[in-house]
Amino acid sequence: MNKRREVRGLTLRTLVPNAITAAAMCLGLTAIRAAILQDWDAAVLLVFAAGVLDGLDGRTARFLNAQSKFGAELDSLADSLSFGVAPALIIYLWSLQFLDRLGWFAALAVAVACALRLARFNARIDLDEQPHKSAGFLTGVPAPVGAGVAFLPMYLWLETGNPALREPLFVGIWLLVIAFLMISNVATFSWTSLRPRRNIRLELLLIGALLVAALILEPWIALSIVSAGYLATVPYSILRYRKFRRQRAANKEASSAPERPA
Repeated sequence: MNKRREVRGLTLRTLVPNAITAAAMCLGLTAIRAAILQDWDAAVLLVFAAGVLDGLDGRTARFLNAQSKFGAELDSLADSLSFGVAPALIIYLWSLQFLDRLGWFAALAVAVACALRLARFNARIDLDEQPHKSAGFLTGVPAPVGAGVAFLPMYLWLETGNPALREPLFVGIWLLVIAFLMISNVATFSWTSLRPRRNIRLELLLIGALLVAALILEPWIALSIVSAGYLATVPYSILRYRKFRRQRAANKEASSAPERPA
């Protein structure tokens, strides 16, 4: 008796977040095209738009209960392209090509570091050495944030036109630092796990609204401030995580200590 084999495919509900991910990939590819045409404003903004879609696809999948292994793999591939390959090529065409081989080396560092970070996340290796997400920390700088921060010299150049900000040696060193932060075990804040106090939530809403307005009216200044502000939180997050580990070790030691007889 032949049994019918059940073939499982992607449902229409599952396709919605995957379509958003594919759209983010298209934006990353279009950003490379804009850089080839030396349309630097469009190139940077397209990567930023890809980051916005990257934040939406996962939330959409959870909202629709449409998470899938296919979607997770597609998301990693899209992130590697939009936040690794695209920024590397854009910054190379903008500045690093004038440094010849060393400039290409710096561009490769960002692209490869992004791919390694995503592979580490998918494989979930070195879990014992990585900060616990449940405690409000991530391991290293996330790929979309790393791409945004890598553009910091470009933001300032687009705003001021200062040729020193386009100096290939400076830009190359900057990219190497960002590549290191992306693949490091440095503890960084996971913004999705932060829970602000009730008495400041209206103030945070106001700041968020003003930030959106600033991104529309003065995008390069706003992105520069956001990037610099994020980098300023890294030392603080390292100290917070060290404190968390000490407290966890103390609690574990106290729980494992034998009770004294009464």
